[in-house]
Amino acid sequence: MLLAMCLLPFATNAQDPFPGEGASLITHAPTKGSKSLGDLDFVSDTIPLSMRFPVAFTGTGSNHISDPTGQLDGVMETLRLLQTDVLSDPLRIVHIGDSHVRGRIYPQTVGTHLLTAFHKVLYTDMGVNGATCLTFTHPERVKDIVELNPDLLILSFGTNESHNKGYNSRIHYRQLDELIKLLRRHLPDVPILLTTPPGSYDYVRNQRRRFYSINPRTAIAAGTICKYAADYQLAVWDLYSIVGGVKRACLNWKAARMMRPDHVHYQSEGYILQGELLYEALMKTYNQYVSTGNNVVETNSALELEVDERL
Repeated sequence: MLLAMCLLPFATNAQDPFPGEGASLITHAPTKGSKSLGDLDFVSDTIPLSMRFPVAFTGTGSNHISDPTGQLDGVMETLRLLQTDVLSDPLRIVHIGDSHVRGRIYPQTVGTHLLTAFHKVLYTDMGVNGATCLTFTHPERVKDIVELNPDLLILSFGTNESHNKGYNSRIHYRQLDELIKLLRRHLPDVPILLTTPPGSYDYVRNQRRRFYSINPRTAIAAGTICKYAADYQLAVWDLYSIVGGVKRACLNWKAARMMRPDHVHYQSEGYILQGELLYEALMKTYNQYVSTGNNVVETNSALELEVDERL
């Protein structure tokens, strides 16, 4: 893994408590004075990528961000200007979500890669164990997000919604809408990137034994998130489909021994992989932007069709 060595100090139980919840473990380098545009000869330098799935993974999908209307173009332009040393202020990214974010290894992997590539990136994670999107509609949490003055918001939910056996995609859609409209009220121009859950198992007890089976509601929850993104022209990173979707996502994580015994959370290697995949997807968008000025347009029609039948 690309970051396995530099993140060894964090290769512990990803759900163990870490100091300073909500504070970023990523710091940016001291800023330099900005240059005038006239002093620069712009070169569209792309970022080299060499991410590979573990051998145990099969049936994976294309690792991309779906952003048909270019919602992330402003973020990509900021990264380009940071790379050419035009800007002195860092790019501020705030990543909110559930325990997968709370474990910090996943978002920190993304932040460390971005900091290495662009030098001036402030990546703040705000994760809450057991959170759904409604968790962050609390006024104090919204206030905390707004005060960070983000240039990009990343929202990672869906696991806990899908673990409700009474899961309803219409309710999930409305709850997601409530959170995003609340954020939009305070941060009207900040682009939002939605992500889908990585996959998890349900368990049942039978004669004092516990058995695990793939949670069938994850696919519906992922589809709901993708549909919302399409309806409101938000960018979405469909991690669930990328790692194998309905047929292979959970099986891939399990085969690679990256899931913890509860079959919901992940070993540190699993969170590092998720972070590397998100970084790669962001850099694919960036490379496309600096090369042509246009984002890659791809959709997740299979999941959208599946959830359409339930909305």
